[in-house]
Amino acid sequence: MEQISQQVYNVFVTSIKDYHIYDDVNAALHNPYEEESSNALFYIKNWIDTVQWHLEDIIRDPHINSNYALSIKRRIDTLNQKRTDTVEQIDDYFQRVHRDIVPEKDARHSTESLGWAIDRLSILALKEFHWEIELNRKDAPESHIDNCLRRKKVLIGQKEDLMTSINWLIEDIRSGKKINKVYRQLKMYNDPSLNPVLYRKEAQN
Repeated sequence: MEQISQQVYNVFVTSIKDYHIYDDVNAALHNPYEEESSNALFYIKNWIDTVQWHLEDIIRDPHINSNYALSIKRRIDTLNQKRTDTVEQIDDYFQRVHRDIVPEKDARHSTESLGWAIDRLSILALKEFHWEIELNRKDAPESHIDNCLRRKKVLIGQKEDLMTSINWLIEDIRSGKKINKVYRQLKMYNDPSLNPVLYRKEAQN
């Protein structure tokens, strides 16, 4: 049976490759997985991250038009919220999967939920893809390639450790050794009733 982290990573790789067929932040998302399946959710999660990755590249252009930069920044903010919402949907999925498991009396929780661990794996998948692009650049000096190779080796080690940790956490949850506890981000700045800049302006109108 394929380990969960490898299944998730494979979906991320599919998403990244699909995006780069167009390599366009405005490209439409065409999810190849069955609607409402876990893989469809993982695909959406990584697609959001991939679009945001490229928007972050665009906004760092020192010659970018200020109005365009503002529109990109607001789009990044919107994607950040979608990213958080999708992670919480992933957490909800794992809560449903493990809802009948009774933790042991001395079971402990982890520092982060499965959703947020998978979020980090999505970013690692993007890094691996883009380090590979840098390693294959024909115009790059040898020193650049050597530096990229060293960093990619570090990245691979991080990915392997994270994937193993995700699998261990799932095994511990299933055996009752760990509690599948969910941590909500409870962000404030997007909520007009919680962001002081927004609610003070509303009060003035």
